Amino acid sequence: MIHAQAAVLTQSRSNNLPRNCTFDARDWEILSRYWHPVAFASDVRDQPLSVTLLDEPLVLFRAQGSVVAARDVCPHRGAPLSRGWVANDHLVCPYHGLEYEASGTCSRIPSQPEGPIPERLCLATYPAQEAYGLVWVSLGGGAIPLPEFPAWNTEGYQQILPPSIDIRASAGRQTEGFIDVAHFAWIHHDSFADRHNPVVPRYSVERRENGMRAEYVSPVSNFPKSMRHRAPEGFLWRRIFEVDVPFFARLTVHFPENGKLAILNAASPISARLTRLFVPIVRNFDQDLPLEEVYAFNRQVFEEDRAIVELQCPEDLPIERSAEAPILADRSSGAYRRALAEIGLGQSYVR
Repeated sequence: MIHAQAAVLTQSRSNNLPRNCTFDARDWEILSRYWHPVAFASDVRDQPLSVTLLDEPLVLFRAQGSVVAARDVCPHRGAPLSRGWVANDHLVCPYHGLEYEASGTCSRIPSQPEGPIPERLCLATYPAQEAYGLVWVSLGGGAIPLPEFPAWNTEGYQQILPPSIDIRASAGRQTEGFIDVAHFAWIHHDSFADRHNPVVPRYSVERRENGMRAEYVSPVSNFPKSMRHRAPEGFLWRRIFEVDVPFFARLTVHFPENGKLAILNAASPISARLTRLFVPIVRNFDQDLPLEEVYAFNRQVFEEDRAIVELQCPEDLPIERSAEAPILADRSSGAYRRALAEIGLGQSYVR
């Protein structure tokens, strides 16, 4: 009887999985419950936009000012709706001109204007919302709240949206790399850190209900090397890392003269081994400087990360801590892996 129930459960999950799904079925179901970023909100305008989340092709469009997310397949003959257009807040299929409302309901069939519209002509739609300059989608209903990034709407802070970065690695590997403080001296030697200053001072990690918080104080500058002279001699940099599972990570950096920088590392799992990284940033200083400098520095730092993360083996983040040999500086990543295990993710993100 138990085996029969397990078979039914596995079959149910398989029926919900996207075609050619690269994730383990159970892990896909767990990850689908959460909100993931899929696009910049400013990119969803008067034309449909094609994106992919957890191997599911989606189409985004605006109807009455709100973003709608739907499966990028017309239920009539399987055409990609992202190749169509939006007319009067309706999504128009490019193949036969069928029109769909924001609810997913088909409202018009041009070839039979007086005929009935089958109930089956209805799009699969998903919860979508705009926050932090991004569009977020939950394939599993959206019951779990979107984590907060309070600095984004704080008065006196400049909002910055650098271009996204595609990384051929798992979202878990990328997120863990973001909170790893021991790699600064080696991976980011050219951008802001120093291989002559590799020591990681002891730091504290606090487990939280949905993830973890780590506070790290060190002499490693957060200025680009061309600007490091702006920090007073002996200045200690305070960094606070906060993670909400599975892939929502915040970093707050305290700069000289009461400056503060907050970064949201929002890793979107396009597939099990392809991640689109969005990095909303806010700061309360240097607001008169050209944003091109911020974009260039952000790209340099994350390209340095990408070069090593794409080569890590195994490709998927091992949830079981004993699968790799941790060191003392890995307190934050150890807490992160335990948090992922607690939401039910398995030992591998892929089949």
